[in-house]
Amino acid sequence: MAGKGLSLRAYLAFARGGGTTRPDGQIPQSDEPRPGNGPVVLAHAETEEAGRALSVFCTRLESLRPEIQILKTGAGAADAPPETPADTARFAERWRPALAFFTGQHLRPAFLAALQETGTRLTLIGARDAAFSHPGQRWLPDPLPTTLTLFDRIFTATPGAARRLRRLGVADEVLRDGAELRETGLPLPVSDRLLEEMSALLSPRPVWLAARLRADEADVILRAHRAAVRLAHRLLLIVVPQDREDHARIAPMVAASGMRCCRWEDGDMPDENTQIVLAEDTADLGLWYRLAPLAFLGGSLVAGSGGTNPLEAAALGTAVLYGPNIGRHLPVYSQLAELGAARIVRDADSLSGAVSQLIAPDRAASMAHAGWDVATAGAALIDAVCDDACEALDAREAR
Repeated sequence: MAGKGLSLRAYLAFARGGGTTRPDGQIPQSDEPRPGNGPVVLAHAETEEAGRALSVFCTRLESLRPEIQILKTGAGAADAPPETPADTARFAERWRPALAFFTGQHLRPAFLAALQETGTRLTLIGARDAAFSHPGQRWLPDPLPTTLTLFDRIFTATPGAARRLRRLGVADEVLRDGAELRETGLPLPVSDRLLEEMSALLSPRPVWLAARLRADEADVILRAHRAAVRLAHRLLLIVVPQDREDHARIAPMVAASGMRCCRWEDGDMPDENTQIVLAEDTADLGLWYRLAPLAFLGGSLVAGSGGTNPLEAAALGTAVLYGPNIGRHLPVYSQLAELGAARIVRDADSLSGAVSQLIAPDRAASMAHAGWDVATAGAALIDAVCDDACEALDAREAR
């Protein structure tokens, strides 16, 4: 402990006696076998919103470094170890992460110190120009300045955050300009050949999409499409059920609608007379988002589903329609709606009216542009953190 400041040593001594907050819940136990052989990357989120953003980062990093193992702790994931030297040391020795990424202003000095002791490279993402806190008692010497120096890299959200950190003793070489850590959309994959073929086939027609549709919503979608077709007779609806169980219930409803349907899973291709394309599942959702300038996102008209993350549509330039039941995605939908990138609908009449108004290329393009800005706002930060992580992993392998 000789290399630690007196304030951090005092904090750890107090924590050793159980004086700090000890969260309840299960944590990865030291006697569990570690899966795989690749380096462990720990991602710890302070809030559920940060957890979703970190999940996007983890997905991106895994695509670049498939050998890594991701271990998530904090909000929306497994509990981190209790904030005591013994518990955090057992956790650190058990997992020995090569890299660890933290978010937020609430620091856990014992956890960070234990990870550093085992050689983990520590990164703080999106540090704001706001006070930092810790779980210890206020009468203790402040361990935060010493704790902050444990980080090997800190990405700051604003210039003010960088100035605050310098005043707290963080070295310039540790700091990197960044941005607020926000959830961002990762574009779903697509076959370029199929996209080119379908774009040529559908380009003369207005197209809208019902993505991740639940069976209980299908009647509203079909009635809205029937009404919208009266105003735009060449309008094409692409229906993508959430899963095959929903497809099994939706397919008879589409057949009973009397509208001409092309069943994608049978290898059918839409022609001039096709009014609905029915997919079996979400396997080609990346294709459909790219073809449809306007999409209704399923799971939002019925309670209990929690809605669909709108960033997957916005990241591909698709304007968004949604129902009132959007659960934990409410902040993102609210932001999109405020910027004019999304519109709420409540029934078949409001949905058909929105489709008829917004299917015009200029209207959909304006909404899509605003949505794309939101969906990609955090992409530059995630790319920068991924680049830094890859460099650190390369350096680790070279040692």
